[in-house]
Amino acid sequence: MHDLLLWNHATVTCCHSKTPDLAAHVGGADILVVGAGKAEMVKGDWIKEGAVVIDCGINYIPDSSRPGGKRVVGDVHYPSAKERAKYITPVPGGVGPMTVAMLMENTVKSAQRFLQNYRPGNWSISYKRVKSQKPQPSDAQISHSCPGKPIGQLAKEVGLFPKEVEPYGASRAKVRLDVLNRLNKQPDGKYVVVTGITPTPLGEGHSTVVLGLAQALGAHLNVSAFACVGQPSPPSSFGSRGGAVGGGYSQIIPIEEVCCSKPLGLSITGTYTFVHLFIKFQRICFQSYVKKVTEGFVTSLQKLDIVKSDPSTLTQEEIRRFVQLDINLKTKMVLNVCGLQDRAFLENEIMAVLSLSTSPRDLQHRLAKMVVAASQSGELVTTEDLGVSAVLALLLNNALKPCLMQTLEGTPAFVHIAHDSPSVMADKIALKLVGSQGFVVSDTAHGADVGMERFFNITCRSSGLQPDVVVLVVTVRALKMHGGGPRVTGFPLPLQYLQENLELLLKGCSHLKKQVDNAMSNGLPVVVAVNVFSSDTEAELELVCNQARQTGVFDAVKCTNWSHGGAGALALAQSVQKAAEMRRPFHFLYDLQMPVIDKIKKVAQSMYGAKDVEFSPKAKEKLELYIKQGFGSFPVCIAKTHLSLSNDPELKGVPVDFTLPITDVNANVGANFLCLLADMVKLPTSPVKTNRILNINVTV
Repeated sequence: MHDLLLWNHATVTCCHSKTPDLAAHVGGADILVVGAGKAEMVKGDWIKEGAVVIDCGINYIPDSSRPGGKRVVGDVHYPSAKERAKYITPVPGGVGPMTVAMLMENTVKSAQRFLQNYRPGNWSISYKRVKSQKPQPSDAQISHSCPGKPIGQLAKEVGLFPKEVEPYGASRAKVRLDVLNRLNKQPDGKYVVVTGITPTPLGEGHSTVVLGLAQALGAHLNVSAFACVGQPSPPSSFGSRGGAVGGGYSQIIPIEEVCCSKPLGLSITGTYTFVHLFIKFQRICFQSYVKKVTEGFVTSLQKLDIVKSDPSTLTQEEIRRFVQLDINLKTKMVLNVCGLQDRAFLENEIMAVLSLSTSPRDLQHRLAKMVVAASQSGELVTTEDLGVSAVLALLLNNALKPCLMQTLEGTPAFVHIAHDSPSVMADKIALKLVGSQGFVVSDTAHGADVGMERFFNITCRSSGLQPDVVVLVVTVRALKMHGGGPRVTGFPLPLQYLQENLELLLKGCSHLKKQVDNAMSNGLPVVVAVNVFSSDTEAELELVCNQARQTGVFDAVKCTNWSHGGAGALALAQSVQKAAEMRRPFHFLYDLQMPVIDKIKKVAQSMYGAKDVEFSPKAKEKLELYIKQGFGSFPVCIAKTHLSLSNDPELKGVPVDFTLPITDVNANVGANFLCLLADMVKLPTSPVKTNRILNINVTV
């Protein structure tokens, strides 16, 4: 038995009846096998709670109540041991030594068989082959005609234990983060990032390509595949663009669960109103807050240059400064907490913190660093100073868990809150679950110049993950717009977009080349996916593929997954598989130790094609302040329109000789990046598609 356990990587300690401190050795055993030949030698209080006890002893002790004057007992005191052990073999009526050895061998084999079923990438998953219809029904009709499997079944199929899943109804489940502890030594799968060219306001379907590619890899090539997409906002769900979670025969189901549910609320109103209450009730607050001297109390005083440790010795002025944290009420975020832009900025930072956090501990650490105001002396005041960081972490802890759903064909997908791309936690868990030969297909918002650049230089720095392949989604419609086509505002489209126009399309391919250069800037192989619309002609599609191949991409293929599901992205999946084998070195666009202005210019000139960058006086002043505060080594996030390479959404194609204006700077200290506003004064919105709202009905 000793050898059997060693062969299966157990730590085995052999003791005899005279081993010193025997009770302590016994108390550390998860499996206790006793064959000492001494009646009831091992007492119940020696045994570890929940241990498995196998008693091989057979001993006879006097018992006048028995006809023979003796009874059989084991080497373990059974009455007391059974109160602590999870399982124990009784004596008599138990098993002999050889039987015990066979029992142990069978137990090991059973455990191996169980773990084999949960080995990463070793999925026994059932996929659904869908048959497309013509004319094609609406997204909602398609979703309702293809009911998915129970979410518990899907979780088991991808190797999740029941205790690692928290179901929310029949179609959604939160995945517990401790699954990463179980799989932390497993290798990651292949990491595929999907981005696109600068889109029309209608969107170009890169989320649909993400899901179609995952379906092709999983249901059609029998490769373990996971899709990761960001949770859509209501403007995305009901806007003139797509629902941001696929469409047609490449979508996440059920559609209403992902588009209309709101599992995460981020209302931040009222967070700081107690600051003003402190002004009125300083003494009361101080007495209720400072019950005893703590490390946090002393630290807060030191930040105010108050060298005292006894609360009773503080003067009234020092109490006022301590309770108010000496906040300068003229600082913007405290003075205008009810203003839309300040609330939006704060909520966006929390969204970014959620998306970039790598663990619950990291989440709390990032939330604690969030800056909300400044003191009279210019010191930054954080949520930790206000005493609300732990509360925020508690409120958001459940939101950190990614939501497991499925595509139309039964491919697993994580839908998780995100600022530009799926959360770090969603990607990390998915990469472990698919195994070393599997694929995770992750969506990045907007074009390669915006979403992909932020993903590589901010998200990848935070996660420590390095992608293997970039998929660049292109459409004939968008290239015609960049070639000088009429303005796209909605449906119906101008005739130039509905009829073949090779000249217009060829002019727009200059934009394709620029975005290919952007996609290749980090050294990874790029596969161009041409998302096919019904109005595209074969000549137009061939022109785009040929132009793309001339730029040096790994491959350029046509995708019809909107109308054919995973089968329509089969060529793309095969190209991605081949590209992932190349293993090119990944590198960032800029070094974090570069001066901040150089980092900003690097992004603006390399990714957007800007001639120069111009800072407003306000932006210059704030940037200098943040550098003095020690934030100069942060990555930079430039907030500009996603509808143009420039800051002007009306400039299409490849704008040249433009200067990028930086009008404001904010430090997202919790998210760990500097946010620079490029003449962008409001959050991006999506035009509402009225019929999407008017056609909604609930059947009771």
